[in-house]
Order: sequence, then C-alpha cells, then structure tokens
Amino acid sequence: MNNRTFSEENADKYSLRGMVFNKIREDILSGKYAVNEELKEISIGRDLGVSRTPVREALRQLELEGLVKIIPNKGAYVAGISNKDIHDIYTIRSYLEGLCARWACENITKEQLDEIEEVIYLSEFHVKKQHFEQIVELDTRFHELLYAACGSKILGHLLRDYHQYVHSIRKVTLSEPERARKSNAEHSAILEAIRNRDGEKAEKLAHEHIICAIDNIILHNLAQ
Repeated sequence: MNNRTFSEENADKYSLRGMVFNKIREDILSGKYAVNEELKEISIGRDLGVSRTPVREALRQLELEGLVKIIPNKGAYVAGISNKDIHDIYTIRSYLEGLCARWACENITKEQLDEIEEVIYLSEFHVKKQHFEQIVELDTRFHELLYAACGSKILGHLLRDYHQYVHSIRKVTLSEPERARKSNAEHSAILEAIRNRDGEKAEKLAHEHIICAIDNIILHNLAQ
C-alpha cells in the first residue's frame, strides 16, 4: 500500500474502505490468494489493522467486480479470473491501447518521450540478462508512461485497471525470453511512431502489440 498505514483514527470511513478494497483487490490479482481460498474477515482485518466492517464492505464490492463470491452462512471466497476473462481483457485492451497510442501522438511531451526511450533501453539490457522481475517492472512502467501521455484521465484509469487484472499472466508471458524480446521491440516501434506523431501507425502497432500477447497465451496455453 505504498507504506500507507491503515488507521481508522486518521482516515474517514470512505477513504479507509477504499484503501482496504484496493489492498484486497491487489492481493487477489497478484496471486497472493488462491482461487477458491476463503477470505476471512477477522484475519484480513487483523493484518490491515482495521475492524471487520470495512473488510466486509470491501468484499461485497469485490463481489460486484466478480473477484469474490460470497456464500451465505459460509463466507467469502476468491473467484479469480477465468480463461475467458483473460482473453476478453486482452481483446478490449488491444483497442484501448491503440486509442491511447493515437492520443499520445497529440499530447506526449519531450520529457515523456525521453523517459519511455530510457525504459526501452533498460528493458533491452535486462532481456539480454534474463532479469525477468525487472522486465515485468519495466513493462509496467512503459504502459504507465503511455497512459499518462495520452492526455485522458478516463482512458488511463480504464487501462490501468485492465493492466492490473492480468498482472499474474503478464509475469508468466514475459518470463519467456523470446516473448520478452519481441515485446520490447514492439514497444520500440510504438515509441518511434509516437515520436513521428503518426497516430494511425501508433494505434495499429499498439493494437497489434496486445494481440501478439493474446497469441502467445494461446500458443503456450498460459491461461490454462
């Protein structure tokens, strides 16, 4: 939680509930909790230093997102993300990432261009060294910078959500040296199109970048 403490004395009910919700959501998507694992209100509340009430409210909200299933008189369990969910998310992302790249051509600053270029350069180094943890971090950074450069808070928010939803599968796909190398090359091509302010090409390349990730998932049955 970025070193933020859970204190009911220092946070109103709404922001506390939001922090608890985001933390549990992050833990589910990162794989901390296994599918069908029970989410015990008392244990989670103790770990986060809060009462059961904000935990219960967060679990109800997560049920609406489809990440949690609540069984009456039994408890709350991790629903996780299905194979179909993964493919749906990547397909939707392919179009939104394309739009993001097109808009970035109109709004990106020189500083953002330089920072993305540095991320690609560092990624190339870590791909050669097969430092997969750093590759995933830099992949996230590339997309975060692109979302910030598109000039739309709404689009950026949507894409960050989708990006987080497939965090676990991204770690698997990028742990393959060949896919990691191709992914970084695709990032480089997207950057070049954006630097040239070629919105049509940038949109096409960003869309194809996500489609390639889908193809890699299907090829290696990574969503099984």
